[in-house]
Amino acid sequence: MRIGDAAAAAGTTPRALRLYEQRGLLPPPRRTTTGQRQYSPDDVARIRVIRHLLALGLTIDDLHSIADRLHLLVENPQRPCGRTDPGSPGAQIVDRRLAALDTEIDRLSRLRTRLAHHTHHQP
Repeated sequence: MRIGDAAAAAGTTPRALRLYEQRGLLPPPRRTTTGQRQYSPDDVARIRVIRHLLALGLTIDDLHSIADRLHLLVENPQRPCGRTDPGSPGAQIVDRRLAALDTEIDRLSRLRTRLAHHTHHQP
């Protein structure tokens, strides 16, 4: 299928697919004789995995560092993301992202407390 069809099937845009290819998340797709990208159902499955991981808060840089392992999630989408092997690159990425989220949640909680205090105690 062409890039627009693959993007639509995966819930994203052709621009995103080109970015994923450029950043090494997707292998270069096959090309037609006229140079158009051709994507397979396996490519679409990989794009869906990428989109899912991005939606969970991982970054393109995070995924780039484990791009050689993304096929494992394509083969088994229910597979734990590295958490079973604490020393794995996937586990390190997840741990870093969780720590960043915890820090942001703490910051937002403090901000909310200050705002609530400020608005409830105005003269």
